[in-house]
Amino acid sequence: MKISVKFFARYREALGIDGLEIEGVFQQVEDVRQALLSRDGAEVLAEQNLMCARNEELCQLDEPLEDGDEVAFFPTVTGG
Repeated sequence: MKISVKFFARYREALGIDGLEIEGVFQQVEDVRQALLSRDGAEVLAEQNLMCARNEELCQLDEPLEDGDEVAFFPTVTGG
């Protein structure tokens, strides 16, 4: 299974890339996140308030995946 992954805001800065393609056996978005945690700078993906999207729609980490999906990770946005 091949998944396209995009990173936004400070996640992109921490990882030093804005995206990549990853191959493996992934059932849900959480599986992709776990696979990425071993990369340099990826500790930001361990945050509890992490937001994610599958194919440009907000989702939860338990969202199921299909081959060719796009997953995006980004921090929550707060305002004042």
